[in-house]
Amino acid sequence: MSQAASGARRSSSTGTSAAGDDHGWLDSAATLATIEAKSARENFSVASRLLPRRARRHLLAIYAFARLVDDVGDEAPGNRGQLLDVVDDDIDRLVGDAVPRIAVLRALAPTVRECHLPLDPFHRLVEANRRDQTVHRYPDFATLREYCTLSANPVGHLVLGVFDVATADRLALSDDVCTSLQLVEHWQDVAEDAASGRIYLPQEDMARFGVAEADLRAEHAGSGLRRLLAFEVARAQALLTRGARLVGSLPGPARLAVAGFAGGGQAALDALAVADFDVLAGAPKAGPGAILAATGRLLLRRSA
Repeated sequence: MSQAASGARRSSSTGTSAAGDDHGWLDSAATLATIEAKSARENFSVASRLLPRRARRHLLAIYAFARLVDDVGDEAPGNRGQLLDVVDDDIDRLVGDAVPRIAVLRALAPTVRECHLPLDPFHRLVEANRRDQTVHRYPDFATLREYCTLSANPVGHLVLGVFDVATADRLALSDDVCTSLQLVEHWQDVAEDAASGRIYLPQEDMARFGVAEADLRAEHAGSGLRRLLAFEVARAQALLTRGARLVGSLPGPARLAVAGFAGGGQAALDALAVADFDVLAGAPKAGPGAILAATGRLLLRRSA
């Protein structure tokens, strides 16, 4: 387990005490339906139909876990810290003879066991959402990138683990791709995040471009905010361009899966530019055709 995650786990309860709390929300039909519905709105195909059935099943199980943890951190009623403790405790039941108590984790257990996945990435995703409960501003880009090592990069490690292609070089490139995907999601959702009290735009960059927090609650983005978003999108693009080299290093289904993630991110970045970075009028999103085209271009370019 990462040092950051191990230091913050079970912040509101310890051991089995969290398990005694009422956590029916985690297994409710509404929560499970929401996870399924949100998968259709991602910037990328969560599990392309072109992938082998086994790979699709494993990727969907990982997505469902990540989505559940995000929803606990953003939407769950009651004490979210305690609910995150329940999930964190249940992660340790993914191996050995214990049976997870939460339905999403019970579905995830075969993936962890068949693919020999480490538990640390799952704990890090929980820690990211635990941090979201107390950290609502980021002083600089370096701090935001450090947050992405918890909130995004673990997913890439798990995806490479599903295909048994994780190496040190590939993990590093995957981190660039995943950080870029996390950043583009933040830039799409500036208005939504600001309304909930969270601002992911680095404070020093807002000051540099003369953007105040009140500017994030306008009907349309002003010139300063558009320039700031263009600057941040360029940063995300640089990370994605560098990380996309990962695609060419991968075989068969793994290449297709990662190209789908990276292609979705590229299409989302393109959509932000097409909208002239006005993220307040509505979150700029790429359609399925644009995602497919970006994925195809990536596959052809990396193959060449």
